[in-house]
Amino acid sequence: MVDYLSGYSEELRDKALRLRREGLLEKRLKERYAAGHAITNNAALYEFAQELKREHLRSSPPLAKVRFNDKISTLHRAFGLHTYAVRVQGSNLKAQNEISIASLFKELPLEFLRMVVVHELAHLRHKDHDKAFYRLCEHMEPEYQRYELDLRLLLYARQDPDHSPRQA
Repeated sequence: MVDYLSGYSEELRDKALRLRREGLLEKRLKERYAAGHAITNNAALYEFAQELKREHLRSSPPLAKVRFNDKISTLHRAFGLHTYAVRVQGSNLKAQNEISIASLFKELPLEFLRMVVVHELAHLRHKDHDKAFYRLCEHMEPEYQRYELDLRLLLYARQDPDHSPRQA
């Protein structure tokens, strides 16, 4: 079973388990967040990420690609990926920053998509998940920690008895 709540207090984990068993966890999260958003293709995702980058990270390296990726699985504890791709073109090396976001975010609330994009954009400045990295995430999205917890709670609530997450 993927432990979406590892690192959180035993009290929080127990409460989430109780609410999940009562069928209330996902219901409460759906009440808290709007149904969906219009960012469902790579072009819209690219523009969304670029707007966040322009607003908060103007001096950071440019983004070559931002795309949804069906192969990223929350089962492997990944919501998105930031890669620094180096390619040979003739006698030149060309380096590009690329972001991939799990396709399941097409159907999840906008707040969760924004949180994941902010996370991946923060990797333009900080490669490691250190204090400076999370400070930057919270600068770009003040509710970052809350959205991350709620996303983890939603994925936990959607886990089937066979322990794999259901789609939206």
